Amino acid sequence: MSSPRTGTVTVRRTTSDASTRARLRALALSTVRTLARAPEITIGAVGVVVAAAFTWVPSVWYDEAATLTSAQRSWPALWAELQNVDAVHGLYYALMHVWLALVGYSPFTLRFPSALATGIAAALVVALGRRLGGVRLGVVSGVVFLLLPRVAWAGTEGRPYATVTTLAALLTLVGLTAVRRTRARHHATRWWVVYGVLAAVAVLFNVYLALAVVAHGVVLAWTGVADRAARRQASVTDRSGAVPSAMVDRAVAVRWAVAAVAAAVVVLPFIGLAAGQAKQVGWITGIGWATLRQVFATAWFGVVYPYAAVAWLLMIVAVVLTVRAARRPSSGARDVLRMQAVRVAVPLTIVPTALLVAATAAGEHLYSPKYASLSLPFVALLIGLAITALRPRRWVAVAVAAMVLLSVPTSTIVRLPHAKQSSHWANAAAIIERERDVTTDADEGVVYGSVWGHPTATAQVIADAYPEAFSGMRDLAVASTGAERGQLWNVNGDIATTVPARLTDIDTVWFVGATSRNIRPQVSETLKDQGFHVVRYWHTDTVILWKYSR
Repeated sequence: MSSPRTGTVTVRRTTSDASTRARLRALALSTVRTLARAPEITIGAVGVVVAAAFTWVPSVWYDEAATLTSAQRSWPALWAELQNVDAVHGLYYALMHVWLALVGYSPFTLRFPSALATGIAAALVVALGRRLGGVRLGVVSGVVFLLLPRVAWAGTEGRPYATVTTLAALLTLVGLTAVRRTRARHHATRWWVVYGVLAAVAVLFNVYLALAVVAHGVVLAWTGVADRAARRQASVTDRSGAVPSAMVDRAVAVRWAVAAVAAAVVVLPFIGLAAGQAKQVGWITGIGWATLRQVFATAWFGVVYPYAAVAWLLMIVAVVLTVRAARRPSSGARDVLRMQAVRVAVPLTIVPTALLVAATAAGEHLYSPKYASLSLPFVALLIGLAITALRPRRWVAVAVAAMVLLSVPTSTIVRLPHAKQSSHWANAAAIIERERDVTTDADEGVVYGSVWGHPTATAQVIADAYPEAFSGMRDLAVASTGAERGQLWNVNGDIATTVPARLTDIDTVWFVGATSRNIRPQVSETLKDQGFHVVRYWHTDTVILWKYSR
């Protein structure tokens, strides 16, 4: 017998299904068009995602421990600390205090604000580029900004440097808006008020942002000189008598000066407090060959020398090509705009570093590569000027793709487990957590030794960074905490007297320290006299762990 034939049944799509699909398709197209019209949103969102990716992987390190320790203190304890140390980071610590209180602590939440700041900074770079040279310059500069090795570093750090770049770009954008509103005589005063307030807030956030305000003065002076030269040239060559209007006139210069001076008066007490804590930067060395390497590569391009060489070449090419185009008799509005982009970007790139290096050469050791982070948006803008000058235009995409390839190694390295000063704190905490899982319920104590490379801190910072591993342990050596003294770090007492007095009901003791300034032999001798013996020890890079049992 053969099986009966079966026909096919046609199921028609309902009108509601078709309309739903149509609505979704229209929504998708509308979203694409919106993102194309607002590249700031697109580049900014991509920047947040890229910067935040895998930031939970690297081990926390010393500088981030300073953020964590300060941000988790009570408001009175934090205020007391800032009177003695780290006032330059006080506003950042306060913001992180609120953030961690809301979301809780983990390496990812510690670093996410920097990733968010990186995305916002990228969006602001796009806005600056659009304002100064068009959409293409804005988009390319925003992408270049995200590809800079130092931006990749700052975006994965639980430190304020990503936000410093954001404030530098925002302050510059507000300043440009104030200048344009002054020329148009349209609500200019309110924009200069915003500029002054933002300048004060920026300096309170990081005192080095005062250098951005100084660089803005150089931008205005340079533009003013160029205006006068253009007007003289026009009066000679243009027989019609038409003279171009000045970009920077007396009204602009006076209002900028008033806003800058007002901000300076507001922040002067803070600058005095920060200057009184200058011993914090005692680790900064004087001028030497290392300074040249830092300016050339480390400050903006990590230690990737090929990347640095290409980037410097592009920045020089950008300035040369733009100046040549602007000086041609046939130069158009686009050339004039791009020349103004050079007048904005060059001072904000060069002036902060030049002033810090000069101060260091004069004996005030202030220059460190990370303090030049405020120039990163303008480095990207100069590189964007060079790339967008390429012809034919398809080479722009090729150049951007090449920079992506150059940036991949650095973007990968900063997300490796030991990327931050070769920190192995996470490994040490994992060992303790693993070994504690197989012990009995006996009470445990810990003696924190030194931290490699940082003479003022104890290994308590490892417990602060990874508290789960050390939960329930009694600190056997601490004499006073940083919060009690208004300082960053705890201080140990005399091992021979402090530790024995706290061994009641303790059956297991851990020693956590470093290979430098190692106090482990003294700890072992003290514990041996109290009836303890060594169970096992571990050595993970610069961190050493010893376990003792009664």
